[in-house]
This record gives sequence, structure tokens and C-alpha cells, in this order.
Amino acid sequence: MRNPFRYFNSSAEVIRIAVMLYIRYPLSLRQVEDLLFERGIDISHETVRFWWNRFGPMFAAEIRKCRVDHRSYSRWRWHLDEVFVRINGDTHYLWRAVDHEGEVLEVFATKRRDRRAALKFLKRAMKRYGRPQSIVTDRLRSYRAAMKIMGVADRQECGRWLNNRAENSHQPFRRREGAMAKFRDIKTLQKFASAHASIHNHFNQDRHLNRRDVYKQNRSAALHEWRQLAA
Repeated sequence: MRNPFRYFNSSAEVIRIAVMLYIRYPLSLRQVEDLLFERGIDISHETVRFWWNRFGPMFAAEIRKCRVDHRSYSRWRWHLDEVFVRINGDTHYLWRAVDHEGEVLEVFATKRRDRRAALKFLKRAMKRYGRPQSIVTDRLRSYRAAMKIMGVADRQECGRWLNNRAENSHQPFRRREGAMAKFRDIKTLQKFASAHASIHNHFNQDRHLNRRDVYKQNRSAALHEWRQLAA
């Protein structure tokens, strides 16, 4: 594979850490610039913007490719939900599919949340991961209508607290959205949300469920894998 960093003056390690800081943490472009400057790396915040636009989707695609091959058990139960996102004064919707362990499987941005949008979202998720055994949603009618077309209406589950896992999965993105001071267009929303979901999955080690030694091992392994991306 051709080296994607071949025409850049900065090293691959610097680019990886800049992209990780910006997408993983709720930092602005200028805050990432300041953090790198403290480590002796003098770059502009516009360089950070260019790097995440260029390499963020590429890193996310590599992470997603590795996880799709080993996520057959993600077909047990999905949690679906959507949130409102304001872009230039207009309301858009970010759909999200989460498995039973809280890992984000798919995100999809649309201008509406009707049956057509829900159907497109479900087809996109099932094409990549297959059909789950059960699908937990809220009482939005678009889900029911789309599932009838796909023949999985009998797998839908609705309940007052059943979908808390999907609701909680929106929180890291909401914090990141606040640091970015909103989005400019729906394409940028889709691009960043997809990259953010994959990178968040990669570094999310469920530290509240593991012992300290196990968490440290998993954290080191995730960081080692990140350094090997596009190597």
C-alpha cells in the first residue's frame, strides 16, 4: 500500500496524535494547536483541520474494517435512536445504531426522520452487520414503517427504559459538538460523526467494568493498534 504520509513534512506519529486529540476529546482546533506546541510541535490550527479531514475518515475506516470481521455477536440486539442537530438554523437528524454492549455500529445524518430516512438507515446498517435478533427503538412511527418493509417488524421492542443504551451513546458526540461550535453542513456532520464513532469505539475500554490492571492492558493495546494505522 502506498504511504499516505509520503508528501507531508510532519511525521506520521505527529499526524496520528493530532487527529486523535481533535476527534477523541472535546477540544477545539486551537486547543489542539496549543497542546502540540507544549510538546515542541509548532503547527497551525488550520493544519489540524486539514489533517483530520484527510486522515480521520481513513483511520476510522481501518478501525471499522477490523471490527466488522470480529463483531458477529453484534447481531444479538441493536438499540436505535436519533438526535436533533442544528445546522445554519435548520434542524437535521443524526441516527445511531448501538449494539448490546454500547458500541456504536452506524451513524447516519438526514434532513428528515420519516419512513424513507429510517429505511435508508436500516439498510445501511444491516448491509454492513447483518440482521439483528431484536431491535430496540423508541415509539417513532418511522421505525415501525421501515421495519415492515424490510420484514423485521416482529423483532422491534419498545419500552420506557429499554433504549437507555442508545440515549447514553449520544453523550460523547454532544460534548464534542459543543466544542466544535456546531457544523457547517450535513456532509461535514456525517463525515465527523462517522469518524468520531469509530475512534470512540476503539478507545472505549469500559473502565467501570474492569479491574485497573485489565483496563491498563486494554488501553495500551488500543494505543498500540492506533499507532499501527496506515503504517
